[in-house]
Amino acid sequence: MTPDLFDALEDDALPATQPLAPGAVLLRRFARPRDEVLLAGVAQVIAQAPLRHLVTPGGFRMSVAMSNCGGLGWVSDRSGYRYDAKDPESGRPWPAMPAAFLDLAATAAQAGGFEGFAPDACLINRYEPGTRLSLHQDRDEGHYDWPIVSVSMGLPAVFLFGGGRRSDKAQRIPLAHGDVVVWGGPSRLHYHGVLPVKEGVHPLTGPCRINLTFRKAG
Repeated sequence: MTPDLFDALEDDALPATQPLAPGAVLLRRFARPRDEVLLAGVAQVIAQAPLRHLVTPGGFRMSVAMSNCGGLGWVSDRSGYRYDAKDPESGRPWPAMPAAFLDLAATAAQAGGFEGFAPDACLINRYEPGTRLSLHQDRDEGHYDWPIVSVSMGLPAVFLFGGGRRSDKAQRIPLAHGDVVVWGGPSRLHYHGVLPVKEGVHPLTGPCRINLTFRKAG
């Protein structure tokens, strides 16, 4: 097999920490030592709150399949984007956030320069080949004192990290299994997204990418 950019990302000689912008950092391979326990947590959550394709306020079906865990879950429908303490499909509270999730989010935030991060919301996204996420800001939390912690597992992807305006040029950042991006402070409202995921099969996730996004929403 001909090596490509993502093969290079497996090289342990690459720097473990890559600054992206003030308040934003890429932590390469940070989640890899605990990937199996994290994926077991994902399976536990989606057994209680199955992945689903939400609908935007404009009536469009999202291509990324989603679920949530923690005290609050991010949801979308024709009435808008928001956080809710209950799963709208079941009427029950979202599953509790696994301890491994909380520990990873706190230690990654600390490594990124943000002490004391205790997320109350974790959005689980499943990206199948061809799935993408357009540039957007995470604004629904209503306050921006805490960072976003985003964990990539499974198939590689290219993360887009822009500026405070949609028109700002976005960096294209290749992400491999176990990479974590943390952004907050002056970068908290920067636009970000994901280019279409390429075809492939990962030993732990199969033909998909799993992303965990931790936030303090309450």
